[in-house]
Amino acid sequence: MQAWVLATRPKTLPAALGPILVGTAVAWHDDVFSLLPALAAFIGALLLQVAVNLANDYFDARKAIDSEERLGPLRVTQAGLIPAAHVKAAMLGCLAAAALVFVYLTAVAGPAIFMVGVLSILAALAYSGGPYPIASHGLGEVFVFIFFGPVAVCCTYFVQGGRFSLESLVASVPPGLLITAIMVINNLRDIPTDAKAGKRTLAVRLGRQKTITLYVALLAGAYAVPLLFMISGYAGAAMLLTILPLPMMIALIREVRVTTGPPLNETLARTAKFSLFFSIFFSIGLLV
Repeated sequence: MQAWVLATRPKTLPAALGPILVGTAVAWHDDVFSLLPALAAFIGALLLQVAVNLANDYFDARKAIDSEERLGPLRVTQAGLIPAAHVKAAMLGCLAAAALVFVYLTAVAGPAIFMVGVLSILAALAYSGGPYPIASHGLGEVFVFIFFGPVAVCCTYFVQGGRFSLESLVASVPPGLLITAIMVINNLRDIPTDAKAGKRTLAVRLGRQKTITLYVALLAGAYAVPLLFMISGYAGAAMLLTILPLPMMIALIREVRVTTGPPLNETLARTAKFSLFFSIFFSIGLLV
């Protein structure tokens, strides 16, 4: 059981909750909140996140990207803790369960959600698998932003309100940026081993200093949307609650500048926490 928990990479799972909270908060703000579709959206997002983590574990071991030199958390397939066939079966099981959630959401909101479900499942597989793995060609951050930002937030709103909302698209930017920052830290840590394995992530292409600059820009950029919502009148002074996790962001920026190797695992975990805390306070600002 401990090995399976390790395989799901629980420190990354807050990434699944933040966008759903924000999309639901916008729906509440616009008086279109609906509990069951919101819960289904969260379950679907969580299943997809676990599936991606299992897929990374399975495919990176098969392609010999993971090795004994790995700096990140232990991968169960490479370490032999769980047979590769079992990890693959668990990944496919999570994707099948996510597909069932999308069937329900399609019944609620129409065929557009079905197409989103198909694309999300294909993206989960293509991230580290297939003939052109997204993560190995410098496109991982782009896809993470798209699917954890606009896709997750706007679709969470859509399954509750039955329509597209420009405000939900704008609100999707902070969670998209912050979850992308989690990926940036992951790839920053792995620059030496990824480069050796021929995995051309964005961090490998940019180098350490430019990757750190990108990380700082992603964290700081999230604060533009609360300011925009206050200036436009869409939200009130409660948006100032997003200032509360600001000391955590400052500490992360200081930390990433001087940290290398395995200690970046804790930086990644704290970035995930900051992402979730920001999303919570951002959502409260919308609710109030």
